[in-house]
Amino acid sequence: MQWQQRLVALLIACCPFAEVGASPASASAFMHLAVVTEQGDTLVDEGVPAGGRWCIKWQHSVEHFTVLDCYRNAAGVMQLERSHQPDFAAGLGHIFGRGEQVSDGEGGYWINAINEPVANNRYVLRVGSPAVNHRVVWPDNEHAPVSLSEHAAGQRVTIQLIAPHASPRE
Repeated sequence: MQWQQRLVALLIACCPFAEVGASPASASAFMHLAVVTEQGDTLVDEGVPAGGRWCIKWQHSVEHFTVLDCYRNAAGVMQLERSHQPDFAAGLGHIFGRGEQVSDGEGGYWINAINEPVANNRYVLRVGSPAVNHRVVWPDNEHAPVSLSEHAAGQRVTIQLIAPHASPRE
């Protein structure tokens, strides 16, 4: 009986520390989108509240139309939410079981409800030339667009969702 009382007392004492060691997602849903070059230069560092969205917008290198890959902060997790593709060109298309393809009403299509978490809240992108013009855009225009191609064409950048106090990593 005495060990049970000690266990209860220990659990009560530890409750305030239950979040210690928890992931950044559970500690805070307010995050930062950071885009960092291999040399450590920060190209983007913007706050993204829970539910906040951004897209990587670029010109298809063969067909020269605009493609959008859109992400959101899903309670501290970077999630690929949807993608807009005007055509079934090289490297594009809908994969059965991965989101829902719907017409955009203009000959292209959206793949909605992809909702795939991005591993470790980060990925590496080789930035295209100025003709490709990889850029970060905000669907609600809360921040100015940033052309990654203007600053890092041909280079690798890390796109990541991080806790506000964390420093962007390569």
